[in-house]
Amino acid sequence: MKSDLAIAEIAQPYAKALMSVAESKNLTQLFGEDSRSLLTLLSGSEQLRTFLGNPFIQAETKKAVINQILGEGANSYFRNFLLLLVDRRRIYLLESICHQYLALLRKLNQAVLAEVISAVPLSEAQQQAVTEKVIAMTNARSVELDVKIDRDIIGGVIIKVGSQVIDASLRGQLRRLSLRLTSS
Repeated sequence: MKSDLAIAEIAQPYAKALMSVAESKNLTQLFGEDSRSLLTLLSGSEQLRTFLGNPFIQAETKKAVINQILGEGANSYFRNFLLLLVDRRRIYLLESICHQYLALLRKLNQAVLAEVISAVPLSEAQQQAVTEKVIAMTNARSVELDVKIDRDIIGGVIIKVGSQVIDASLRGQLRRLSLRLTSS
């Protein structure tokens, strides 16, 4: 299996090509929604990831599955891009391509991705407060939240934006308190 870094490097030109097509046809947001949908589908189905990554499955079979997944209402440019990936034997890169496309889209929209980890699901007001905090931190136009639940943090939140981490969790506070007590 190829390393994540190698896969990302191979996928990058494909993500840029998809962005180029999206920009030329004024479909950047639509392709973003399609990419998010595919990522959700791929993350929820190990069987689909294995199927697409299997080099022994015929290209026509993979194309039929892709057409079935996309349905009739899918954008033809996006569909053709996916079918081209099958023809070029690069469909195993789909997850990485979608992630990189979304990163390019965020850059285009001057948006940032904030990973938010909390012990319990956040309310709409709490998500709005996190969004405002991230906008103040980064001077971005908008924020895309990736909210995850981790009961081990006990309470509070951990916010990750790029290389910046704000640990406002009870677990983090207890760890810092413990370090202070042991260093005294």
